[in-house]
Amino acid sequence: MSLPHIVVICGSTRFMTEMTEADLRETSAGKIVVKPAFDMKSPHQLWSVPAEAEALKARLDDLHRAKIRLADEVLVVGAYIGDSTRAEITYARSLGKPVRFTHPDVDPGA
Repeated sequence: MSLPHIVVICGSTRFMTEMTEADLRETSAGKIVVKPAFDMKSPHQLWSVPAEAEALKARLDDLHRAKIRLADEVLVVGAYIGDSTRAEITYARSLGKPVRFTHPDVDPGA
């Protein structure tokens, strides 16, 4: 039995609302969606200590690259591409993963 198409959502966590909307649309189209689970810019006990927050950020970056490897394609959400998202796009393309954009004009490869 084959799995449905898997999409990983990438983008700045400032676009969490848009990521949730993209998740809804992709899931309703029958796809498995993986995306960032939370925004570390919002206060939380898990990242209240700077040294622990830095270590958590590194683990989350590794985990997100694993999500990219798992996925069939990448969907970049938002009208802004920062350094982290740019690195994720580069990584996905190096693996031959198709990359779509909710705002194609921000594609750094265009």
